[in-house]
Amino acid sequence: MTAGRVLPELASVPWRARADARWLRRWERIWQAWTLLYTVPFATAGAAMLWLDPITAPVAVVAAAHAWIIPELYAARGASVARPKGPRNDCAEPVAQGLLGDLLDSGERRLQRATGLALEPGELGVWLVGEAGALVVMPGGRRVHCFCVRATEPDLPPSDRVAHLLLALRVDEEGFATVANHAFAGAPWRVRRRLPERMRPALDEARRAARRRGPPSR
Repeated sequence: MTAGRVLPELASVPWRARADARWLRRWERIWQAWTLLYTVPFATAGAAMLWLDPITAPVAVVAAAHAWIIPELYAARGASVARPKGPRNDCAEPVAQGLLGDLLDSGERRLQRATGLALEPGELGVWLVGEAGALVVMPGGRRVHCFCVRATEPDLPPSDRVAHLLLALRVDEEGFATVANHAFAGAPWRVRRRLPERMRPALDEARRAARRRGPPSR
């Protein structure tokens, strides 16, 4: 990451506090609270109905399903930031892929070509940069944050869009997280289930890298 530089796009969101590790941990607690707020009442209601009268089992099953589905919907929203979006530009993509490859080490280059996600270790965590968003796996590998953010020129080939976001991340990691829209924070396994199958190895590799860094400092 480049020290001392600031993304010019920060000027477009002056009301946002600058993102840092503490900011991310606060969002983790907020998402955890929201999950409990939505799931505990349904789970409790289902258990209470079964205890009061077993004949209410079908309704209890519906309540339990709601308790499971709501967090899954949030995780699907988070995973959607990594999915391919926009025009494919098949003619220009091979050149763009070569230019993106020049920004990555050999291992990260192979991973990006196989999964569409560029792995980038940062100060906040281990990032996976896609065409229209990014994931960051926190140190320790137990939490992932999902961000929706687009390149300023959406008609670029997919690899060019990844390269633009990757360079922005390298210039100002905290600024990148500030400008991007926070879509989800939670357990990586929830996001992994909702990713396209070809992208899952990238998240697995990011988790391994994050575990090697140990848990986040408090």
